[in-house]
Amino acid sequence: MSSKKFSLLMFGLSKLKPTSARGVLRGAAGRSSYSWTAVCQQRSSGTRRAVSTSSTTVDPGEVKRFQSLSNKWWDEQGGFAALHAMNDLRVPFVRDNLLTVHSAHHPGKPLAGLRILDVGCGGGLLTEPLGRLGASMLGIDPVEESISVAQLHSSPDPDLCDQVSYQACTLEQLSDEGEKEQEEQSKAQFDAVVASEVVEHLADLETFAICCNHVLKPGGSLFITTINKTNLSFALAIVVAEQLLRIVPSGTHDWEKFISPVELECLLESNGFLVQSVQGMMYNPISGAWSWTNSTSINYALHAVKKSDGAEDSCTHSEFEPAASHS
Repeated sequence: MSSKKFSLLMFGLSKLKPTSARGVLRGAAGRSSYSWTAVCQQRSSGTRRAVSTSSTTVDPGEVKRFQSLSNKWWDEQGGFAALHAMNDLRVPFVRDNLLTVHSAHHPGKPLAGLRILDVGCGGGLLTEPLGRLGASMLGIDPVEESISVAQLHSSPDPDLCDQVSYQACTLEQLSDEGEKEQEEQSKAQFDAVVASEVVEHLADLETFAICCNHVLKPGGSLFITTINKTNLSFALAIVVAEQLLRIVPSGTHDWEKFISPVELECLLESNGFLVQSVQGMMYNPISGAWSWTNSTSINYALHAVKKSDGAEDSCTHSEFEPAASHS
C-alpha cells in the first residue's frame, strides 16, 4: 500500500467515533478522574480476593495460536516486526519510570539490582533488552515452544547468562509458588511486572490483576501495553493490520478482548493498584516505527504501582469529575 493510500485510509478511519469508554491521557504529575461509577460500584471495596483454583489467565485457543507462531519470534521482518519496533518505546517507558523510584548506581546498567517479571514473554523480545539494562529478568509464558525459543536465543550471549531466565508456566502458577516461598523467606516478590501486548489475549483479567499484586513488592510497578476497545482499533488492528496489510498474523487479535484505559484502570485500582500514567501509542506501518501520541484510541501504555496496605481505593468513590476525551 502506498503512503498516499495509507494516509487517505487513516483520514477516513479517524472519522469513526469510538463506541466504547474513552481513553484518558495522564502524566505522573497529575491524575485525572473519570465517570465510571457503574463499573466501579460492582467492584469490591478494597477487599482482597483469593484466586480460585479454577481461575486461569490462559485461553487454550490463544496457546494453540502462539504455538504455531513460536518459530517466528525473532524474525524482525515477519509477523512480530511491530513488536520488535515497539521496543523503541516500551523499553524506555519501563526504564525511565523505574528510575524515578530506583536511583541508578551502575553506569550502563541502570536497572541493576531490580527483579522484573515479564508475563507472556513469548520469545523474549522485551525480556532480553531489559536484562541488558542490568535487571534480573524472569520471563514466563504458558507456551513451552516459545520459552524454548527464548532460551535458545539468549543462551549464546554471555551478557544475558546471569541476567535472564525463563519458565514455562502461567502467572497464577508462579503466584501460588511465590506465596509459598514468601511464607518461608520472602524471596518471590518482584520490583516490577511487565505485560506487553498480553492482556488482550488473556481469559481472565481479574485473575491477572490479583496475581500481579501477589508477586509484586509494595510500591512495585506494573507496566502494560495493550489495545483500546474502539471502532478505530478494530479497523486498524484487525482489518488493516491483519487482513489488508498482513503485518500481523491473521487471527492474532479478538476485538472482544480489547479493553479501554478506563476499564483497565478501574480493574487495577480495585485490585490494589494506583495508576500513575496512561499514554497513547501509534504504529506507522509505512516506516515501521512507533511514536507516542495524545490519543489512546488505538494502542496505549499504562504504568501502575502496588498500593501500600490500607491505602484508599479511589475506584470506589461515589463521585467522579468528568474526564477529557482523547479519541
